[in-house]
Amino acid sequence: MTPRQIDLVRDSFVHILFAADEASTIFYDRLFALAPESRALFTNDRIVQGRLFMQTLAKIVTGLTAFEAMRPELRALGRRHVAYGAKDHHYAIIGDSLRHVVAHFAGADFDPDTDQAWQDAYDLVAQVMIEASHEHHV
Repeated sequence: MTPRQIDLVRDSFVHILFAADEASTIFYDRLFALAPESRALFTNDRIVQGRLFMQTLAKIVTGLTAFEAMRPELRALGRRHVAYGAKDHHYAIIGDSLRHVVAHFAGADFDPDTDQAWQDAYDLVAQVMIEASHEHHV
């Protein structure tokens, strides 16, 4: 990711932070609409789950400038998601749901460059998590 892409992700993420509970509700509504079977993967209360998701997302967004330092934590997260029942195909749906939320809150600030920056950031994170989840099965 370029420094400009990281700035675009961070700048647009600010819009979500001011409405974290609503953002997580929109995220999960979108996720469950696209993949109804994924609802069973989430056993926490939705408010609690949403807050955990937003905390993790905030750590990832703020850690993008030091991605390699964040890699071990992302690998652990990927291994944990195997235990939750996450499959490789869920990552694309989650990425779509995430970009949907960012677009919703960022409004006109969510231009094609910002969309691509989020896609690239998410792809980096998902790749590390998916790789780690496969190692878990070895």
